Amino acid sequence: MAPPPTQTPTPLLSPAELSYTHTSLLLQPPIRPDLRSATQFRPLVAETDVLPSTNGSARVCAADGAEAVVGVKAETMRLWGRGEKKSREGEKEGGDVVVVDVEVPGQRDDDALPVFLSGLLVEGLKAGGLHARGGINGRWRWRFYIDVLLLSPPATYPLPLLSLTLHLALLSTRLPALLSTGDEDPLFSDDWAAATPLYPPTSPQKPPITLLILTVGDNILFDPAPAEIAVAEGLIAITVAGDGRGLLGVRMVDPPGRGVEGSVPRGGIKRAVIKRVLELVLAEGGIAGEVLEGLRGLAGDEK
Repeated sequence: MAPPPTQTPTPLLSPAELSYTHTSLLLQPPIRPDLRSATQFRPLVAETDVLPSTNGSARVCAADGAEAVVGVKAETMRLWGRGEKKSREGEKEGGDVVVVDVEVPGQRDDDALPVFLSGLLVEGLKAGGLHARGGINGRWRWRFYIDVLLLSPPATYPLPLLSLTLHLALLSTRLPALLSTGDEDPLFSDDWAAATPLYPPTSPQKPPITLLILTVGDNILFDPAPAEIAVAEGLIAITVAGDGRGLLGVRMVDPPGRGVEGSVPRGGIKRAVIKRVLELVLAEGGIAGEVLEGLRGLAGDEK
């Protein structure tokens, strides 16, 4: 189980307000504090190519004022064969193909929340096939350094915001065109207009996304607001492939109010509810497909 988002501020609600919100979310259909439907997401403002010194970047602003920026840098990486000696001083051998660094305001790099967010994002990228991309030739490949920065203190669990921003940044990532041939040391074109996208518009494979889903009783709510998370009986982080139909990972997130005096009782999640969550997310034309379609529109990818 993932660690609880206790390092993010929770709204200061009285026991009466918590009880009222919890009761409202238990209704059929549930009544959310902002009157959204159960599957409705809050609006986002997004833009790509915001950092000129990177291979790809994106910025996303959420409705609650949270803002995230992601930058992607690529550098060449030598693939050393067994028994092969290094020919140049300082060349790196092996190492991670994808390095993700998450920065959260007011927290150290080794605090639980940034470490967990970084690990979960890397897991999703690995399962989504990013490690298999970026090959140059038989002796060289690209290594990706991804900086994920939450610009404002999170009003709620920031994982979905960071994941969506990372998705857009990878869609906008471009790599220099290769001029050399064979397994010789790579030589690239300095014409940025000739650069090739990491994820071409015609390719069916896209970066993964992670969605946060809240459950209260038998009700399932997408894109939960802070007041809703405060009374959650269950939180599920689901990582979905870029086609919207492949399940890459499921994490149970401990609600922040569990065990806190005055909080509502936590009933857990029934297996039938988890099954319904997966069906809603992964079905043809389901929630994941709608979110990915919207993101492709924001990134200017019409495919």
